[in-house]
Amino acid sequence: MKEKLDYLVKKYETKDFIKNDPIQFPHRYKDKKDIEISAFISSLFAFGKREVFIKKLDELFSKCFTPYELICDYKKFNLDNFLYRFIKSEDLCALLALLNKLYLCDKSSLEELFFEKKDRFKRAVNYFYKYSPCPNNCGFCFMFAKPENKSALKRINMFLRWMVREGCVDFGIWKGIKKSELFIPLDTHVARVSRKLGLLKRKQNDFKAVIELSEKLKEFDPIDPVKYDFALFGAGIEGDI
Repeated sequence: MKEKLDYLVKKYETKDFIKNDPIQFPHRYKDKKDIEISAFISSLFAFGKREVFIKKLDELFSKCFTPYELICDYKKFNLDNFLYRFIKSEDLCALLALLNKLYLCDKSSLEELFFEKKDRFKRAVNYFYKYSPCPNNCGFCFMFAKPENKSALKRINMFLRWMVREGCVDFGIWKGIKKSELFIPLDTHVARVSRKLGLLKRKQNDFKAVIELSEKLKEFDPIDPVKYDFALFGAGIEGDI
């Protein structure tokens, strides 16, 4: 099994992966702040039809010179007509306002917000709910799903993979979190292939399933288990398994 998965990692963890993935947006930038801000926003919108949310993200980032500029002066950009599925302009503006507060008012960063290993997800998600002007909006609640509500936290785990792992796809710009601490970004493709291979027994795609699969993948690589996201996701999309 390890040999098969390692082969699939080498097949899919290539620069060619970037062009059709939301990680293409942070790859446009060089500055650390721009990379992590664009990566965070891109990951939160990475649901639904890939070609549709990539188009929406492209429209958003084309409005500004850098993502840091976007959060600094978001009120000057025309975002009134922004809509993606059930995420409306007020949800997007709330997100940008909160990132503005984090970086400019609190003199902090996303890296600091996610740094603490204990209650990492709860601490980060609660920050956005605590200061949001629209915490009960459907779109905002979807962007910041809570693990206690049985969410798999796929998009946040994907964001953390981008920031922590290093390689030709992932950035590896956050040094305070170990690769072994990451969890697999569990979506329908990864879950289906994992169950087919006997790597995942749990039927629900929730955070318990994320923990189960992540621990199983540590048997193949205890230092960098989440590298197998490329194998499982790629195989699910391309039908390799």
